[in-house]
Amino acid sequence: MNSINKVKSISIWIFIIPFIAVNTCLILITTFHDLFPNKEDVLVGFIFPYLDGGASISRTARVFPTYLIFKPAMFLTAYLLIKYWIHNKKIILSIYGEHKYVKKFLYFGVASAVCLVLHSIFLGVKYDYDLYKLFRRIIMLMFIIFEIVAQAYLVATLYSFRNKLLNIINEKILITKIILVSFLVVVAVISIPIISLPGDTFLSLNLKFFKHALEWDYFLGVITFYLLTFFMWKKQ
Repeated sequence: MNSINKVKSISIWIFIIPFIAVNTCLILITTFHDLFPNKEDVLVGFIFPYLDGGASISRTARVFPTYLIFKPAMFLTAYLLIKYWIHNKKIILSIYGEHKYVKKFLYFGVASAVCLVLHSIFLGVKYDYDLYKLFRRIIMLMFIIFEIVAQAYLVATLYSFRNKLLNIINEKILITKIILVSFLVVVAVISIPIISLPGDTFLSLNLKFFKHALEWDYFLGVITFYLLTFFMWKKQ
């Protein structure tokens, strides 16, 4: 089935491109300081934000020249996300037919890609207005919510007629994806109120490093969903 092969190839790039982009930005800003015309932008010392929360993703990606890597990578990822959700719709329709969740995962999947584009466009743009800061925060939250909802609807759809898919998917990896999405949902419900705190509150300042580490780890969890997609579908 052509759509399955396309989903496999698209999904691996959705994992690789943002993973390489954000970690390249991290390496550049912590190691290659001569590339940065504004020395206040660089980060000094060993930082492994997945554990120590030493910097947020936006802190490493919003300055010159790292945004020259991050923004194009996110635009390309958003395009691939849209293709990914469209081809998943085609797979469901060809195997099962109309399903009550198809329009839902397509809508939320495409909406998450649009939010990713908006977030990338406004990243690094500085306006000292509270409304603008609130807008950026809302866009990021919407991306997280839409992405997880789309993933949840997709795995729920596939699981609902898994008996028809036994010859073309690895059921164990489908179960792993369900566990991953469930974990992401639980973490999001617990963490979104913390992440959405304004940066100048006492509680937010004390949780800064936790928020940064959570951001990196959550990002890794979200894109791992697509890595699992690559291994879930068997070659057609």
